[in-house]
Amino acid sequence: MNPILIDTNAYVALKHDEPEALAVLEYAPAIYISTVVLGELLSGFAVGGQEEANRSGLADFLAAPDVTVLPVDQQTAEQYATVSAALRRAGAPIPTSDMWIAASAIQHGLDLFSYDRHFQAVEGLHVVMSLSELEG
Repeated sequence: MNPILIDTNAYVALKHDEPEALAVLEYAPAIYISTVVLGELLSGFAVGGQEEANRSGLADFLAAPDVTVLPVDQQTAEQYATVSAALRRAGAPIPTSDMWIAASAIQHGLDLFSYDRHFQAVEGLHVVMSLSELEG
């Protein structure tokens, strides 16, 4: 079983106490979050009505001992180029930020916990949408 990289929508599900999201995160041996996901979350917080509370909740999440922030670096950029080119060739583009998230997961050998099905088009990426997929 691999550690997981958490996508934006999985973090939101966690914060809404959705049972499946809570189970996946409880079962995962380690949790990673990309700086790209942090940017998406902070952007959403900035336009929402509960920015301070959301930032506080995120800070608590990031302070957990099993949570690690992954920066985007040159290796991530190389993996992004591979992901982007393959998706273009396949005629299956996904949002740019999601290509960065996928690239980070692949780079670090992590499963991606996301509810976005378009990630399944990314070759070499294992997407987890439920606890049974993490166990398998």
